[in-house]
Amino acid sequence: MPVLRDIPPTAGFPLRVQEIISGLTSVQGGDPLADDFKKYLGVPYARTTCSGTAALFLICCAIRNLTSRRTVIIPSFICPLVPLALHRAGFTVAVCDIEASGFNFDRPRLDALCASNKDIAALIVNHLAGIPAEVETALTAARKHHILVIEDCAQALGALSNGRHVGTRGDFAFFSLAAGKGLTMYEGGMMVTPHAQYAPLLDAGAAQYAHKNAVMETIRVLELLGYWLFYRPLLFWFVFTLPQQMWRLLGNDIRALREDFSASFPLHAVSRFRTGVAHSVFARLDGEIARQREKAGWYIRDLAGCAGIELLQEYAGDRATYPYVTLVFDDPAARDRALKAGSRLGAGVSQIYARAIGDYPYLNTIVSPDGCDNARLLACRALTLSTNSFLAEKEAAGVAAAIRDVL
Repeated sequence: MPVLRDIPPTAGFPLRVQEIISGLTSVQGGDPLADDFKKYLGVPYARTTCSGTAALFLICCAIRNLTSRRTVIIPSFICPLVPLALHRAGFTVAVCDIEASGFNFDRPRLDALCASNKDIAALIVNHLAGIPAEVETALTAARKHHILVIEDCAQALGALSNGRHVGTRGDFAFFSLAAGKGLTMYEGGMMVTPHAQYAPLLDAGAAQYAHKNAVMETIRVLELLGYWLFYRPLLFWFVFTLPQQMWRLLGNDIRALREDFSASFPLHAVSRFRTGVAHSVFARLDGEIARQREKAGWYIRDLAGCAGIELLQEYAGDRATYPYVTLVFDDPAARDRALKAGSRLGAGVSQIYARAIGDYPYLNTIVSPDGCDNARLLACRALTLSTNSFLAEKEAAGVAAAIRDVL
């Protein structure tokens, strides 16, 4: 690996000085960032939250007032913060395995689970890796059994499914504005619904839980400034790659991928400064997505058709945002060799999640390890390739060549 240099593994937007200044001088009242989302997505309601996890928690608080059911279905390959948010909101987690190839629910298993469990309040559709999920499959199963649909758009702001923005098909949606998730305020989120009648319930939850917290918000402001300073290849190595290497050497894959979460995630109001910064960055959204798609195209061009791997891509008629490109290897040992070889190049080669959702030790009282077979296979065979704005075509070609050598 190049000394003291590494490209971030996902396509977070680097911040510009003028955007920081815009946040400092922001005097606009209300929630201008939420207004950006409403206009962009074409929905009647959006509200900024302190994280995507907080957005999901508040959505679940609203759902508690819509139904007496208390179980939520999640896919077997998803961020561990999702079941933690559900648990904190008082819901039981039911896991449905993903399909053998890709991130979507295994359709027969989803149908069977919806039919057999009469306590299902909602199911979560995950637009993972910026690739629009098959929402119609989930909607069909959900409507048949009077189940609500939540879209997990944490990695997919700007993605289109059959010409419609993800986050507008279900009953609720949440987005993440965390570091590395594209548009960012270092840590933040957005809750959305296309149904205006649910707005009072979401607002009531925010009023109950998302109070001002000067200490927590000061920490987030400092972290945002740190992101502006360190989110560049020559400094990123110190704050991300070096700790990751240490945890890998210690055999802790969960800490290496920064997935050591807990149910005591913060809930607080977001300052005008941070929403002002994100509001200023929002104007760059579609241009940054276009660049991500261009860089994804480099990898698709160089690796499509290679024996021993599958590239997970958008469906015809969709537009993925590709914050990274996902490769799935036939052989887990080949994946491990490619991860090792790619990591030496400092070009953002990484993984999505360390494990299937049922295999995180700290979730063992919340999530059953059953029903995760396909996710388990994916976790040990998947590799991600960065589409970050710092990535040059020559570097992407070097990563592709290293993968072909391994194969």
